[in-house]
Amino acid sequence: MTDEEYKKTLKQFHKLSDRHILVVETDMPYSDVVKTVTLSDKIRKAGNELVGLMRNNYNQLLRTKKYRKLLKLYGNTQDKDKRRVLAKQLNEMQSEYNVTWNFCRKSMIPIGKKYGIDAIFALTKAEDVWRGIEKCLYDNGKMIHFSKYGELPCIRAKQINRGIPISVKGDKLQFRIGKNIFGIQINDRFQQDEVDAVLSYLADSEMIDHKAVYRFVEDAYCIDTYRPCYATLVPKLIRGKYRLYLHLTIEGKAMPKYDKHGNPRHIYGKGTIGADIGTQTVAYTSDTEVGLKNLSERGNSIQTSEKKESLLYRAMDRSRRATNPQNYNDDGTIRKGRKTWKYSNHYKKLKAKHSELCRINAVNRQLAINEDSNHLRSLGDVFVTEPKNAGKLMKRAKETTKNSKGKFNKKKRFGKSIKNRCPSGFQTAVERKFKATGGTYIEVPNNYRASQYDHTADDYIKKKLSDRLYKLRDGTEVQRDWYSSYLFYCYDYRTQDIDKEKCITEFKAQYNKEKALIAWIKANKIRILNSGIKVA
Repeated sequence: MTDEEYKKTLKQFHKLSDRHILVVETDMPYSDVVKTVTLSDKIRKAGNELVGLMRNNYNQLLRTKKYRKLLKLYGNTQDKDKRRVLAKQLNEMQSEYNVTWNFCRKSMIPIGKKYGIDAIFALTKAEDVWRGIEKCLYDNGKMIHFSKYGELPCIRAKQINRGIPISVKGDKLQFRIGKNIFGIQINDRFQQDEVDAVLSYLADSEMIDHKAVYRFVEDAYCIDTYRPCYATLVPKLIRGKYRLYLHLTIEGKAMPKYDKHGNPRHIYGKGTIGADIGTQTVAYTSDTEVGLKNLSERGNSIQTSEKKESLLYRAMDRSRRATNPQNYNDDGTIRKGRKTWKYSNHYKKLKAKHSELCRINAVNRQLAINEDSNHLRSLGDVFVTEPKNAGKLMKRAKETTKNSKGKFNKKKRFGKSIKNRCPSGFQTAVERKFKATGGTYIEVPNNYRASQYDHTADDYIKKKLSDRLYKLRDGTEVQRDWYSSYLFYCYDYRTQDIDKEKCITEFKAQYNKEKALIAWIKANKIRILNSGIKVA
């Protein structure tokens, strides 16, 4: 293999190999942390200036009838040749109105110089802005938004030798940003194992790269090299003080985690798991265990925290209305047009408390999601569920309706539940976990209708959403979410339909587990949201 072929193959290997991120806190002194936060705010301002420019160009493009007509024709045309011609015309119009990556990149150069930002950081921010424009052009995005004051973007350089270069000194990793040289704080065995793997690669990178290319060519397999790809600095405001975290992107899969006794922290099971993921709960059925629990919950503290969050927000609203009466109508609605706002010191204290509580709740939700996904992976290696639909459930109702008393029904649906419980985030985490650990993740077709099938009648029976506990045709009472998870458990991937024989043979054993689970929930007085299980 020639040098040119070797470089080409190595580049292809880098593109196809896995990547993961190691998150560690830096040991930078607080004075340098504040300087880094200032740089992050400069990047935010530069990004907002570029967003304003690209947003104006995009809006001008959308205003043209020709572009809107071409978009409609492209969406309604199935012929590949015609679509190719229409796509070319759309690209030409985008170039004419300067809605292109090249224009976005070049426009960021003078903006970056204006704010005194390193060229690699400015280029990375331009990539983020262009990604938002691409979502508007080619996906379901409607508008690209500005970053608010206080939202600190990450400082990222997508090249390991620029912006935040890495080096080794005394068997420790060192990083540099500007003139500041800093290290990282290692707090557990997993972080130490990851750092040792990176140090091992940096000590003999050429030999490991040759080995990776050989395995890639001979076996079509990507080994874990643990090559550091690039570093990102993420500032966070925690309890009123800024802390700086380093996100190091590493080539390969993450190292396995062990407990203090040297045993693997996570055990991977075998078998099928059927799960019904609702807006606030998840019900699951596996070979060894059945479950019904609230999403994103660690103990009972999350519900108390959500209540506190809501009370603080209401207090903020009262304070804001008291200090800005000129911005509200007599009926309490907000006035239209340009407004100026004044915030009292009391409001600022409430806002700081609310922000901190929101941060704590977000961290707890993420930890709960990770714990639940790890537990599900320990029960089996095939996960079956329905497609994600949280985005549709968040949408407000279009039609205005009245109830029997003549009052207008609320148009709101499940937005608050989805915000607090993160069903889509949980499903994404489970999908990532199963795929990364050699498992299988399956989403059933839309016509599977697990919530309507009754295996005792071998028929689909439509039920009201309010029927959480209902009786099958033979008189057996089941909890609706659990029974849906049982039908996912009985999925036949070959026919992509319900395995009716498995439904009948497995039902008695699984139903006994479900009865024991409900008895345990009642005995421990656990409140499962929207389950129909009454706790005294």
